[in-house]
Amino acid sequence: MAKAEEYKMFQGCVIGNRIPFIEASARKVFDKLGIKTSDAAFACCPDPVGFNGTDHLSWMAMGARNLTIAEAEGKNIISLCNGCFQTLKIVNEELKYDDHEKEHINKILKTIGKEFKGTINVKHFVEVLHENLDKIKENITKELSGLKVACHTGCHYNRPSEKVQTDDPMNPVKLREIVAAAGATPVDYEEEMLCCGTGTGNTEEEPAMQILSNKLTSAINAGAEAMVVNCPACFQQFDNNQKKAGEIGGKSFDIPVLYVTELLALVFGESPDDLGLKFHRTRLTKFLDKYGFK
Repeated sequence: MAKAEEYKMFQGCVIGNRIPFIEASARKVFDKLGIKTSDAAFACCPDPVGFNGTDHLSWMAMGARNLTIAEAEGKNIISLCNGCFQTLKIVNEELKYDDHEKEHINKILKTIGKEFKGTINVKHFVEVLHENLDKIKENITKELSGLKVACHTGCHYNRPSEKVQTDDPMNPVKLREIVAAAGATPVDYEEEMLCCGTGTGNTEEEPAMQILSNKLTSAINAGAEAMVVNCPACFQQFDNNQKKAGEIGGKSFDIPVLYVTELLALVFGESPDDLGLKFHRTRLTKFLDKYGFK
């Protein structure tokens, strides 16, 4: 039997500093599925939007520095965060196929004794989970029959599609198929491909909350009892801001939000307390009671 691949885990700044319970669920799920990971002295990815938009050269160099750490151990990277994934994937791909830029970046890296070689790959954790659908089904101990879920992949997960190539950018299926493998039913809803509004909220709160309101309304109208996401920024938007989104149109939202690794950990038999679900802003009590998670 071939030895299982070991990944260097890149959890990113947001998960580690603001929502560490997401990391906890991921580690439990990876252990259960036999997905081997180890840690490394990574720094910020850095941010693929604001940082890249203001200082592209530094963005490339910092991203490349992270890649060289994994290269030194000959390990591919698995990212728990959409933004980190997009940065590391794009930097990796651009430097692999642009010798001029690679030379420029390596001159910078040489000052800290590092060199980008282009010997590893960067994978989104949803890609890796999707490669283990059969193992997911084998490890289920809690049934979710009847649970309808609205999936939200987020913008950075599969765009720009010509570089990240994780999924169909206009009809992503991998998250939906993971949810289905867990025993829940993904619903079709009109606003599935709509951004959660986080980026807009960095400058204008009201339109961001309108976007979120539209998204939640669409999911609920389709019969969803929960939102399942794979991005920490999207998670925080859905989990933290339902009250503000409701105020936009005189509505009241209270739909549970789960990272896909939390959903999997629950059906694998992990307890809500061990997963830190009490730290969610939108309470999960009714959902957990209805489906017998103790």
